[in-house]
Amino acid sequence: MSGSGTIRAAGCVLWRRAPSGGGIEVCVVHRPKYDDFSHPKGKLKRGEDALAGAVREVEEETGYGCVPGAVLPTVRYEVEGRPKVVSYWAAEAVEGRFAANDEVDRLLWLTPGAAKRVLSQGRDAELVEALLAAGPFG
Repeated sequence: MSGSGTIRAAGCVLWRRAPSGGGIEVCVVHRPKYDDFSHPKGKLKRGEDALAGAVREVEEETGYGCVPGAVLPTVRYEVEGRPKVVSYWAAEAVEGRFAANDEVDRLLWLTPGAAKRVLSQGRDAELVEALLAAGPFG
């Protein structure tokens, strides 16, 4: 039986400059286990630094390396009666290529507005707003 300790996780609001040259695009991933769209994130390994875990999770879930930037708001919620704390960073995508896997079967690059509409949780849409406020992307 699991204990009542806090679940520690980390992730990134992954972004890239839009290929069209205007503005940015935000990465959202689809997790078939939950049938939801979210930001790349995951549980930290024992003793793992949150930022290192966030970068690792981005690469595992999206296939992209990233350059972390601004710290974004920490998100807190409950999972099966246990508190979960997720630390987030803005992160610019660098080279990589997505390949579907057991955890993530789809990856979308969307305008910030479209990403906010597609994300399954309101807290994830709020992170897109925090990303935009943390800019600049010029």
